[in-house]
Formats: sequence, C-alpha cells, structure tokens
Amino acid sequence: MSNVTVIGAQWGDEGKGKIVDWLASRAEIVVRFQGGHNAGHTLVVGDQTYKLSLLPSGLVRGKMGIIGNGVVVDPEALLSEIGRVRAQGLPVGPDTLRIAENATLILPVHGAIDRAREAARGERKIGTTGRGIGPAYEDKVARRAIRICDLAEPETLDWKLDEILLHHNTLLAGLGAETFEKGALLAHLLDLAPKLLPFMEPVWDRLDEARRAGTRILFEGAQAVMLDVDHGTYPFVTSSNTVAANAATGAGVGPGAVGFVLGIAKAYCTRVGAGPFPSELFDETGAELGRRGHEFGTVTGRPRRCGWFDAALVRRAVRVGGISGLALTKLDVLDGFDEIRICTGYRLDGQMLSHFPSAPLAQTRLEPVFETLEGWKDSTRGARSWAELPAQAIKYVKRIEELVEAPVTLLSTSPERDDTILMRDPFEG
Repeated sequence: MSNVTVIGAQWGDEGKGKIVDWLASRAEIVVRFQGGHNAGHTLVVGDQTYKLSLLPSGLVRGKMGIIGNGVVVDPEALLSEIGRVRAQGLPVGPDTLRIAENATLILPVHGAIDRAREAARGERKIGTTGRGIGPAYEDKVARRAIRICDLAEPETLDWKLDEILLHHNTLLAGLGAETFEKGALLAHLLDLAPKLLPFMEPVWDRLDEARRAGTRILFEGAQAVMLDVDHGTYPFVTSSNTVAANAATGAGVGPGAVGFVLGIAKAYCTRVGAGPFPSELFDETGAELGRRGHEFGTVTGRPRRCGWFDAALVRRAVRVGGISGLALTKLDVLDGFDEIRICTGYRLDGQMLSHFPSAPLAQTRLEPVFETLEGWKDSTRGARSWAELPAQAIKYVKRIEELVEAPVTLLSTSPERDDTILMRDPFEG
C-alpha cells in the first residue's frame, strides 16, 4: 500500500478539500505540509458544510490530523477555526490534532507588514490575502521566527521579539504604519501558550513510526503548483513550495514516504487575485462558469476569474509537481455547453510555445491556442460510474489525459463526497 500526496494542479481552489475528505476514509493520518490560513477547503457532509483553512481535512472523517513544520500557523486563526468546527459537532482536541513543535507562528506584526506593503505597491499589488503568511515565511528563512516550541520558553520569546520588532517596526515606520510594542506582544504570546502547547509534539517521530508500521498517510497540500514560489507565476505566487517534493520537507519525512501524487484540477480553470491567466474568459461564458461553479474564494470571498481548461499549464504542473494521476473536479459545471474549449498551447510574438514560460512579461503576452470539442446535453451531476457519463464527456476527459500526459484517476461530479468516480485507487500505488 502507498501513501498519497494531494496537490493542486492549477492556481488553487480546485476542490482539494472534497478529494482529501473522500480519500481520508482510506487513510489513518492526514498531514498539512505547507501554506497558512490563506488556503481554504470546503467540505459538504450531509447537511453540514465545513470551511477549513488550517485544519487538515481528514478531521471531518475522524482521522488523526497533523499540521506539519512547513505550515505557518496563526494561533488566533487556528483557535477560532477549532471553536467553529467544534460548534458544528466536530470533536477537535489534542487527541485528534497534533502540531509540529518546529512550526513557525504568524504574529500580528506579520499581518500588519503584509497589508502595509501591499498598500504601498499601489497598482502593482500582487494580491496577497494580507494575513501575514509571506512575512512569517520571511522570518523563518531569516532565522528570526518564533516557533510553537518557543512558547514554552519565555526567555526565548523575549530576545526573539527584540529581533523581530527591530526589523518589522523599522519597515512599518518607513511605510507610515503603526508600530508594535514588545510588552503587549509578549503578553499576547504568553496568553496563547497554554492553549496551543497541548497540541505540540515532534510529529516527524509519529510519522516515522506510522511509516514503519505500514499506516496509510495522506499528505494534504494547499494552493497549487502554479502558485509555487519557485515554479508558479512569480511574483503572483504564494510564499511556500506547493509541489509534492515539499511534502517530505514540510512534514519531516523522507522523500520515499510521499507515495502516489494526486494532482487536483477543475474541468475548467479558475484563479483568485492578480496574475497571468492565459485561458481566462471575459465574456458571458466566463460569467456563466462562475455562476454555475459558485466561484468565490473560500478564504477571501473574492470572485474567481474563470476560463477554459489550460492543458499546457497542467502539463507543466504534472512534470514539476511530480503528479502521478489527476483528480478532475466539477465536470458537471460543463453540462449543457454546445462547445467546450481546451487551451493546448500559446503563441508569443507569433511563435508557438508548448510550455508555460517563467518570465513575467512573457506570461502577460501569451495568446492561448484553443482546441474546440463538442459539448454534451445530458447531465453528469451525481454520476458515480464511468458508464453513467455522456459519450462526449468521456471524450473530453480522454482528450485531457492525452494533452497533460497523465491519467485521470478520479472524477468528481458534485460537491457531495460520494459523487466520485474512481478509476484507480491512489493508495494502491
């Protein structure tokens, strides 16, 4: 049996939450390995809708949830989310949720500097959520971050806050924003300590024991490959590596534990915020995709930009993300269109490109090249077997497989967890 790593294959918001929830029935441990509370997963279970940002989706299935060291954790956001799902009847406590002792904390100063810098960019905003994720990662690599284990050592907090405020207050003052006082931040962290420390442990040790015992582990990514800080549409990206290789680093396991890599992609394409989007539609078709797909960001509430499926972009995600197979979501949103288009490549200054370039100006000048396929009239919504799909829908899925050079192993045909067609169980490797 193999472990499974789930990552987004587009720009995020592909429906990873439902897929992870569905796969969690086959796993015992679910691990978040990167990102922060800028990620959002929506899970529909019966008459309950769970909106998760930091909590691993497997908790809804009653599985052990782990927040790995690659995640940056806003303590207040985490405690608020725990309180919200508890009010919905979901038991979350130290017996079901563990947090890596070396996970970096997001402080109030990080959100303040994030928002101040974004405001200062003016028309060159990169579309951050303003929640401090990027500045927290900056502190991590600058070796001044406060980690959850530091909450147990007031003397460590004391000198680390000196260093953090020396850096960030200087920037805030330069940007004309309000600065922070050390005593108030220290008191804030000491108040949070008894609420967070019961969840802390060296999770790498638990995961190593689980691997040796043959326990199935599901690694859950946030955002998507095209938002990866190295491989995405830089600088319109997140602040961490979203590719499957980071599951090992962000959870504290060896690369062999990553297992089968399942990339999640919508049957069309969406993006929240700024940045290049070659297959974006600015017409009524794009608006209709948004209406049908209820395309609003789970975390931000911002309307998502919508466009046709970009096979060239997903093919790049397959290669750099290490994707073994695709889970294609929201196929039912395409029901009833007379024609459906797929972006197969790009033109740049009259030259054909089969790949998505890295240079930012080149990305903004790409002209998509589309292939048109016949649509289907019969509904795919709620289909749970390949035989229930219209012939043209099957042809569409097969064409995607050819273009992205990866098999479609799962199809999702509605938000309901059981409306899923399984062609290959990822846990079988």
